[in-house]
Amino acid sequence: MKYFKESEFECKCGCGANNMQEEMLRRLGNARQFANTPFSLNSACRCEKHNKAVGSKPTSSHLTGWAVDIKARDSVSRYKILGGLMRAGFNRIGIADTFIHADCDPKKIKCVIWTY
Repeated sequence: MKYFKESEFECKCGCGANNMQEEMLRRLGNARQFANTPFSLNSACRCEKHNKAVGSKPTSSHLTGWAVDIKARDSVSRYKILGGLMRAGFNRIGIADTFIHADCDPKKIKCVIWTY
């Protein structure tokens, strides 16, 4: 990918799991281009063990390669990232103080934005 290294998508526990979906990666690359600002990934693919360790739900889209969490620590970067994600077709977005969760999991409800 143009904007990301393969290693950025691997599970952060070090197990090497990486089952990111091609459609997800395509949209993420488009979002990065539209936002015109770097995306630093806090989390992408997660194995079941790591997902449980970070307190996420057993139905998390990170487990199936449909989600990423992008670092966003200020209002300007949050605005740019959010705009890029929406323009790229992300339809499931969670906004926290320090990151934005983006997913396009086809098995989950669409057109939702939530806060943490």
